[in-house]
Amino acid sequence: MIQKDNPKLTRAWISYDWANSVFSLVIASAIFPVYFSSMTRDDNHVPIKFLGLLPESAFNFSLAIAFFFVIVLSPVLSSIADVIGNKIKFLRFFCYLGAFSCIGMFFFTSTNLVWLALLLNITGSIGFWGSLVFYNSYLPEIVSDDKMDKISAYGYMFGYIGSVVLLSICLVFIMSAPEDKVGLYTRISFLATGIWWLAFGQIALSKLPNHKFDREIPKNIIESSFKSLKHTFKDLNQYKNIRIFLGGFFFYSLAMQTIFLMAAMFGSSEIGMEDGELIMTILLIQIEAVIGAWIFSYLSGKIGNKKTILIGIFIWIITCIIGYLIDKNDPNVKTQFYIMAGMVGLVMGGLQALSRSTYAKLLPETEDTTTYFSFYDVFEKFALFLGLVIYGLLIEYSGGMKSSALAMGVSFAISFIILLFYKMEKK
Repeated sequence: MIQKDNPKLTRAWISYDWANSVFSLVIASAIFPVYFSSMTRDDNHVPIKFLGLLPESAFNFSLAIAFFFVIVLSPVLSSIADVIGNKIKFLRFFCYLGAFSCIGMFFFTSTNLVWLALLLNITGSIGFWGSLVFYNSYLPEIVSDDKMDKISAYGYMFGYIGSVVLLSICLVFIMSAPEDKVGLYTRISFLATGIWWLAFGQIALSKLPNHKFDREIPKNIIESSFKSLKHTFKDLNQYKNIRIFLGGFFFYSLAMQTIFLMAAMFGSSEIGMEDGELIMTILLIQIEAVIGAWIFSYLSGKIGNKKTILIGIFIWIITCIIGYLIDKNDPNVKTQFYIMAGMVGLVMGGLQALSRSTYAKLLPETEDTTTYFSFYDVFEKFALFLGLVIYGLLIEYSGGMKSSALAMGVSFAISFIILLFYKMEKK
């Protein structure tokens, strides 16, 4: 039996956010997308198509492929982990897959290797997102209900802080590079990201429990895991508030995560931001996210999870409207973009932390937390998959990204309406 609120376990759990969040910032949203964009343009800055797709669309669809694999694999693997009781091995596998993919990005040295960059973007994303279902599922096992919002927020806060630390180091390193070495120094930042993830990930991997349940391991693990998955789905479907929450979570995740992943490319194509300005904008978002995670944790303790989440979604809707109406020719356009980025960071950190703890609070008492969290994970990843596909298609057919911003605002509005009807009760 695991002792809840054990400081050593909670610190070990939080440390994995510190370890893996560098991927989310350096690789998924800041340096790698900017580097990829620069590597897929000719000397006249004209985009070079890959398999007939614009670079932004190819990047989008590579992420969509990664999320498709996570959607298919995570429910089955999480069920297997719950059946045989060794989720830490799955966490370790995905951690290593993601970290070594980052290290492999060091070898993306020319336009001829775009296929390698996209492949490693896929495997790195699978590693990052695949590990989270096993990581998140520890939360209700090691933390009591009354402390979940706080500990979940701490996880995101330390994750944001860690990623800001590494990004800042990488930026100083890149900015100090001789002009003919900027590409090399940039690729070294990918190497540093993988090493950081590997090194700090060992804290959680060595201290989080391995869950050896008093169960007889079945001969046909795959078949038993599918039966467990089916049972969990039926059980989960009995809880009205979980169903409603997951519905609302789906629509705001679709918009929120897609916007964060595409923020740098939006700034580049729609605002005309320079590479350095874009990376500083992403850095601003991360710093704001630390503050946002704390504010939302505080607010949830005062007015409850539901009202706090609805406030966050409403701010997102306003942000999307600003993104759609923003005018590239306005002399104050960059200031408007910075304001929009600040709003994104504030609600991004708060909603991510509160979503995880809210779902954990709604779960019934169970040993199969990984399987239950796999459904949360599937809703999030399928939303991301769909959001990226929608975003990519709108870019291709409209020739820009502003219509995509409006579509994301509609998604937030749908989630707002759905979440008006759920209650913070386990029934």
